[in-house]
Amino acid sequence: MKAKTFHENIFTLQQGKKRFLATRNLSPGFEVYGERLVQVEQAEYRIWEPKRSKLAAMLLKKLTSPFTTTSKVLYLGSATGTTVSHVSDIVHKGVVYAVEFSPRTMRDMLPICEERPNIIPMLADASKPQSYANVVEPVDVIFQDVAQPDQASIALSNVQHFLKPGGYLLMSIKARSVDSTAKPDTVFKQQLKTLLEQENSKLELVKKQKLAPFHIDHLGVVVKKTE
Repeated sequence: MKAKTFHENIFTLQQGKKRFLATRNLSPGFEVYGERLVQVEQAEYRIWEPKRSKLAAMLLKKLTSPFTTTSKVLYLGSATGTTVSHVSDIVHKGVVYAVEFSPRTMRDMLPICEERPNIIPMLADASKPQSYANVVEPVDVIFQDVAQPDQASIALSNVQHFLKPGGYLLMSIKARSVDSTAKPDTVFKQQLKTLLEQENSKLELVKKQKLAPFHIDHLGVVVKKTE
């Protein structure tokens, strides 16, 4: 198997005609969610399955990746840490502030944080960024994956509180979580309008892309804060 750089600290592994997205394991020998670990020369890689990660799907759909090894990241909707752990690999010299609302889910993520000191877990409501404003510093990237009806409003509020000028918001809009009766395209349009057309939002759309076949009725969005 051969490793090839896909983006900064993100890789593809080639095995015959099969290609896998992967990150270099920050904690060698330690798997997070049963993912496959692969040794290539002197490095260990973790296979990153796009059907289990909106961010992985966004990357394979060629949406912009703003992550660097030193990025400060605010992750909204960290769940049990599947994607958070891959972000931890990517920004191994940076930090990931991982916000999760469910105490039970957060408990499942804590062992991951013990192995990965660049993850700071926070049991909090992403719709109330003021509740963790005393912990989170200004960040380079916000990634959001929440299943709430006011997804755009939550993202906008966190952008206003924490995103640096020139920073990026990446989010997965889940149409069925916003309105299960409306057409997904209608939901996407409404959420983008909320996100981008607020007075003094200072946000510009970089790219949007539906995440099928990996995730049905999801839209991946990349937005830049202009100032």
